[in-house]
Amino acid sequence: MEKVWLKSYPAGVPADINLSEYGAIGDLFAEGVRKFGARAAYVNMDKAISYDELDRQTASFAAFLQQELKLPKGARIALMMPNLLQYPICLWGALRAGYVVVNCNPLYTPRELEHQLKDSGADVIVILENFASTLQEVLAHTPVKHVIVTRIGDALGGVKGALVSFVVKNIKKMVPAWNIPGHIPFGRAMSRGAAHKLQAVKVTQDDIAFLQYTGGTTGVSKGAVLTHRNIIANLQQAHAWIKPFLKEGEEVIVTALPLYHIFSLTANCLTFFKVGATNILITNPRDIPGFVKELQKHPFTAITGVNTLFNALLNNPDFVKLDFSQLRCALGGGMAVQRAVADKWRALTGKPLVEAYGLTETSPAVTINPLDLPAFNGAIGLPVPSTEISIRDEDGKELGVGESGELCVRGPQVMAGYYNRPDETAKVMTSDGFLKTGDVAVVDEKGFVRIVDRKKDMILVSGFNVYPNEIEDVVASHPGVLEVAAVGVPDEKSGEAVKIFVVKKDADLTAESVIAHCREKLTGYKVPKLVEFRSELPKTNVGKILRRALRDEAKRTA
Repeated sequence: MEKVWLKSYPAGVPADINLSEYGAIGDLFAEGVRKFGARAAYVNMDKAISYDELDRQTASFAAFLQQELKLPKGARIALMMPNLLQYPICLWGALRAGYVVVNCNPLYTPRELEHQLKDSGADVIVILENFASTLQEVLAHTPVKHVIVTRIGDALGGVKGALVSFVVKNIKKMVPAWNIPGHIPFGRAMSRGAAHKLQAVKVTQDDIAFLQYTGGTTGVSKGAVLTHRNIIANLQQAHAWIKPFLKEGEEVIVTALPLYHIFSLTANCLTFFKVGATNILITNPRDIPGFVKELQKHPFTAITGVNTLFNALLNNPDFVKLDFSQLRCALGGGMAVQRAVADKWRALTGKPLVEAYGLTETSPAVTINPLDLPAFNGAIGLPVPSTEISIRDEDGKELGVGESGELCVRGPQVMAGYYNRPDETAKVMTSDGFLKTGDVAVVDEKGFVRIVDRKKDMILVSGFNVYPNEIEDVVASHPGVLEVAAVGVPDEKSGEAVKIFVVKKDADLTAESVIAHCREKLTGYKVPKLVEFRSELPKTNVGKILRRALRDEAKRTA
């Protein structure tokens, strides 16, 4: 497709990026430390850690893995924690030493965690003690050899703020009992690592940086192989987009979305590191009053989030009293930004709520709206620099401007493939190197892309991907269920919610028992919100359940 979008690029944004600026992500880190040494890099619970201090602490963590645990380059390091200072310490440390980061959602059930640790071949896991009981259930069935356990206050030092005291004293009481013999306390790992010097490791753009897990239409979670090249490309693309609007060494970005999610990982943790920003890490963004109290402490210049988060903030009486005079960038992704929320945001802050679009498989950014967008336009934006898109029909034929078809993407940010799943990789990659997104889109004459439908059956709950097959597999394992189909339905709070249609095997089966069964095996956002019993489910001539028919019906009656 002709790059008609280039004529709509904001002033100062190049058509292509310089992919050779960094040989590996560690080079970006070294540059950041050199340029912004004394500036605060990350802040959490009233504790700030400077770029210089981050350099020392990441070196200690990396040296522990390298010199004490004797892990070779390429070993898999799983991280399972919310937004705490320990996360960037472990993340950057692992990447500097040439290890592969495997991000784990702290809310995983034992079943979900076991699959990811086994599939990735994780050698080490760093886990917040609040979730250690989950790991304990499955550890013996995984390849994990070393468990490093951290606590909420491990990286807070002598800070004694009211928030810290509350968290350490009260959240600590909420930690379920656990017992993992031979585990290593995070503090001990750091002190032992500090006694060693981190040995230089040759890392190239071809090396794997992340195994970033996403669901699949087969119901099996797959690891997207994201190389150093993929990540460098995407942060360079994002940086090229925002550079004309930001001030290097002066930005303060609010990071409320979890860093284990690809959006926050690349946009906040990595891209804003390049501009010398201070990242304000929010550990529990669901506590909106507490979140707003944190915002009162920091005159922030940028914030990212999903539509539901922005909506919740806008409906908080204390948030609307904040000073937004320093705000330069508000970016919404993970799910569609609603016009009502975008309009209310602009009216309050004077700045647009800019929508972007991406996928785990694209590291993630594919399109972003201009940061100086004059008004909400309902589009997901323009393709970022060095990115090609193609709109294709069912037969793979390219369509033109104004025609709707499947959105396909080609660029240096597109994953190397799914880890150990060439069959699944083949399903999403075209012969000419485009990734099929599964979303039906249309491109207008100015190059703006709009999503008009979802080809695949994925459900998007508060920015998180939920795949029907996984839900159906879990529900079908209930002895009282004969058949089940899962679809997404509109939801005011989460964008979409999971609804299941169930045919009973046991006449006494209740919706409550089905949901309770799901809660045992699925992360909270995947648990069905609605259950409808049917005598039968609509099917094709060959017996395939027609999810689309159920989804359309559910939307009409919602």
